[in-house]
Amino acid sequence: MASLADVGWKLLEFKARSKRSGSIYEPLKLSFLHREDEPLWEKLDRYYNAVKCTILNYQSPTTGLFPVKTYSTCREAKVRDSLYCAASSWALALAYRRIDDDMGRTHELEHSAIKCMRGILYCYMRQSDKVEQFKQDPSPSKCLHSVFNVHSGDEVHSYNDYSHLQIDAVSLFLLYLVEMICSGLQIIYNTDEVSFIQNLVFCVERAYRVPDFGMWERGSKYNNGSTELHSSSVGLAKAALEAINGFNLFGNQGCSWSVIFVDLDAHNRNRQTLCSLLPRESRSHNTDAALLPCISYPAFAVDDDALYSQTLDKIVRKLKGKYGFKRFLRDGYRTANEDKTRRYYKPAEMKLFDGIECEFPLFFIYMMIDGVFRGNKAQVKEYQDLLEPVIFQTFEGHAVIPKYYHVPADFVEAEQKKHGSQKRFPSNSGRDGMFHLWGQALYNIARLLVDELISPSDIDPIHRYVPWQDQRNVSMRYSNQGPIENDVVIHVALIAESMRLQVFLNTYGIQTQTPQQVEPIQIWPQKELVKAYRFLAINKKLGLSGRPERPVGCIGTCKIYRILGKTVVCYPIVFDLSDFYLSQDVMLLIDDIKNALQFIKQFWKMKGRPLFLVLIREDNIKGSRFNPVLDMLASFKKGNIGGVKVHVDRLQTLISGAEVEQLDFLRVNEAEIPEFKSFEELELPKHSKVKRQTSTPNASDLEQQPEIDINEWQQKPTYEIMRKFHDCDCLASQAQLALILLRKEGPDLFAKDENMQDELERIYRRAGSRKLWLVVRYTAAIIKKFASSIAPHITTLLVHGKQVTLGLFGHKEEVISNPLSPGVIKDIIYSRCCPNGGEREAVLQQELVIHIGWIISNNPELFSGMLKIRIGWIVQAMKHELEIRAGDMAPQDIYQLSPSEVKQLLLDVLQPQQTGRSWLNRRQIDGSLNRTPLGFHDRVWQILERTPNGLIVASIHLPQQPTLSDMTMYEMNFSLLVEETLKNIVLPEYRQIIVELLMVVSIVLERNPELEFQDKVDLDCLVKEAFSDFQKDCSQPKDKFVQDDMESFYNTPALGKNGTSSYLTKAVMIQLLKGEMKPCKDDPCSVS
Repeated sequence: MASLADVGWKLLEFKARSKRSGSIYEPLKLSFLHREDEPLWEKLDRYYNAVKCTILNYQSPTTGLFPVKTYSTCREAKVRDSLYCAASSWALALAYRRIDDDMGRTHELEHSAIKCMRGILYCYMRQSDKVEQFKQDPSPSKCLHSVFNVHSGDEVHSYNDYSHLQIDAVSLFLLYLVEMICSGLQIIYNTDEVSFIQNLVFCVERAYRVPDFGMWERGSKYNNGSTELHSSSVGLAKAALEAINGFNLFGNQGCSWSVIFVDLDAHNRNRQTLCSLLPRESRSHNTDAALLPCISYPAFAVDDDALYSQTLDKIVRKLKGKYGFKRFLRDGYRTANEDKTRRYYKPAEMKLFDGIECEFPLFFIYMMIDGVFRGNKAQVKEYQDLLEPVIFQTFEGHAVIPKYYHVPADFVEAEQKKHGSQKRFPSNSGRDGMFHLWGQALYNIARLLVDELISPSDIDPIHRYVPWQDQRNVSMRYSNQGPIENDVVIHVALIAESMRLQVFLNTYGIQTQTPQQVEPIQIWPQKELVKAYRFLAINKKLGLSGRPERPVGCIGTCKIYRILGKTVVCYPIVFDLSDFYLSQDVMLLIDDIKNALQFIKQFWKMKGRPLFLVLIREDNIKGSRFNPVLDMLASFKKGNIGGVKVHVDRLQTLISGAEVEQLDFLRVNEAEIPEFKSFEELELPKHSKVKRQTSTPNASDLEQQPEIDINEWQQKPTYEIMRKFHDCDCLASQAQLALILLRKEGPDLFAKDENMQDELERIYRRAGSRKLWLVVRYTAAIIKKFASSIAPHITTLLVHGKQVTLGLFGHKEEVISNPLSPGVIKDIIYSRCCPNGGEREAVLQQELVIHIGWIISNNPELFSGMLKIRIGWIVQAMKHELEIRAGDMAPQDIYQLSPSEVKQLLLDVLQPQQTGRSWLNRRQIDGSLNRTPLGFHDRVWQILERTPNGLIVASIHLPQQPTLSDMTMYEMNFSLLVEETLKNIVLPEYRQIIVELLMVVSIVLERNPELEFQDKVDLDCLVKEAFSDFQKDCSQPKDKFVQDDMESFYNTPALGKNGTSSYLTKAVMIQLLKGEMKPCKDDPCSVS
């Protein structure tokens, strides 16, 4: 049979042999040689015939969609497959544009693509109710379907029967829509379709916070019905948003109301999320071939060349095979061991697929296209050579791309013993002419590029791919500059709240303008801009409500807006007056301004200069707040603030260089537009002056303490406490009395008594103005104040690959692994903190989440080694820090610190520990932060491989199986499982000893390959044994094992003579030597 692969068979011989039944394991292969001097028309004719026979013949004449399988009874059409078929037809049409007499083929091919795109649009628009629901609640049961009836466009599968939530498919539709319209195709016809596409954009904007089922429709690698955040979905969304922002859907014939708007800050969230996820695909997928269309054609979503190379190298290294790429490791799809009667897998079933994953030739084609775009001829040649032996040809000589190559059941055992030893065989797509249309379409595009019948710029007219050396010269809505440092100068306009504040600041040399002086330019708060955007893409016929009420971030507020003939500028959200007490700390406001400027400097990618409005209120300069504000304003005047270049000038002067956004969509519904409220100048009596009040930076400790005996009043009846509450003048006493009432009577007491609520609000405001932060936090917790900005900050932590837990230290915590709404977060905080007496901490934890969100955005390295951000434990770390600073004195009360002091304390705690500290203090801080050494989780995996019965710590068992069968060493889910195993440990310093112990166990096993544990390894017992030895050497009485009495052990250095590691190592070796030793063939001590 080997001779059947020879090049140059005669046609007669081919016909004869093609009629043979033959073994299914040896399908016929054939390669045709084409003349080098073949005329262009003949080349295109050959391609046309191939596309017609292998793709277009299967297009539905009614909807224009393409079936998933090409046998006659198939009624299913997948959006993703149909899009690639449309792209193939469009690519060939672009090639035909190069010749004059195309015999109508350009028109036919272009309109085949248009028909398919409009068919998908038709299917989508029939589900406009689902788009509306998804905007409000992005869940798997409220999304657009991904599979439709190929002939009618009807729904095929319910949400229970199929995993429809695939953000990458919707994003790919938007991306190809822009590419095709940009090339001259007319796909969108009217305003209904424009408004629908805009609503699709609203859905895709939030891809960074919506876990989906991904390209393979299985979600988690374990195929158990759970969703995950996928890099491939976020990357396609990022690419689609970059492509469609500011794009006119009517092409050259469009007008202002057919332009699509994208939320720049949401786009930037997608970019940040993608960079933090890569080179991983998701928590369970360490890498995945689905990343290829994300980092390469068609999305080109990664701007950083180093990150692209790292991701691609990982894909090739782990997934490349002789016949194609595996989709991902332990992928059971279509393997002989997969039970095809079940939709989901059982626990530990993943191990069955190890080494026998199907290989898909499709990804060789992606690599060919990538090589063409990047000018890498060697890569193109490499993957051409790999592809040639695994493709087939039809009777007419057209290439057939098998969907996958699998290991037959007879050969599975041998293949799993030695990977790559067995031959794989093609799927039915390659044997009997039932085409895999996605592969056929992509192959056609690749061959057109390789044969230079089209160029990369033809199928990428919007310049998704830009060579590194040309990135500075590309004119795009988002310039694709990648890692090049952004040296933008931020234009700053200083706006004073009132005329008298302007006069007062002028005496210090600070030139400002008032809202009246900048007229006719209007100054709006960002919430008014949100109100205006609410009218974007409203369509009553389709039941679409327009843009959801999402805040506009600091990039969005740095543009100028033309709204109904008015010129509008917005001040950033950091200047909004909040009901939460953080806004009462001016030092925090200054910090937020610096953070916002750093963020804009890093991520501003548009042509115009960013315009940043600094709004100065009279309240900002009262008392001790004045000097820090004056210093900040002086820095603005000097042109540099925190390393960011700024240029301060009059607003009218700065407008000429700014980025302008036209909100012409408001004219369509002008009659229904509400009145917008601009920021108005403060009306004050004439000749009044700003008075600087003198005050201490913070209230004294004595002033924050109550005048009453708390223990005494806890025993008194409710009516007496109520009377004292209303009669008392001391704010701290009133706060304590209210807390006693809350604990005695519950929250219903305050809900029913309006006078009580009003009084608490008054105490809250007065305490804030007098900087009685302990009282502020008490009253804020009692009346359940909540910072709504906490939700986006939690999302920020999640997109940086962290989990967040809320709850008191030492009590049950709530783990947050997916973005939640503000209301749900509020319920979690108050339900986890207040019942355990942590009322003050309910608001302190909100502060910390906001601070951590800002810090991780600007200094992510401070959180290295911390996979889980446990807010209650971080509070404990900060309390430890205050105790360390106090020495023998009483430590400061963390609840009496100002919010800015809390933030500085947090930053100090997160810094790498100083060498001058005691080992006890180091372990307390690192243990409280849940910080682990580099490679820690990988080492736990290696321990588990040599521990058949698993590990136990604090009564939690980490079993070897199904852990090793379901997971792989480097996946995020395993690391999270290890963190979950350690969650019951109570003392931070003890947790750190356990971490050190696991590192010791790993090193001992690595150096002694002949040893393994026979029984369950109880880590607590090993520490107990180590501590017992330590007591002997220190001549201490061997007392009962109590963790609280181990302070001397915790304070002992890890390394060196009599270090904790030596005692831990001894305990580990004794445990290991109790078991049997495995024979080692290279062991010099063996006696045989």
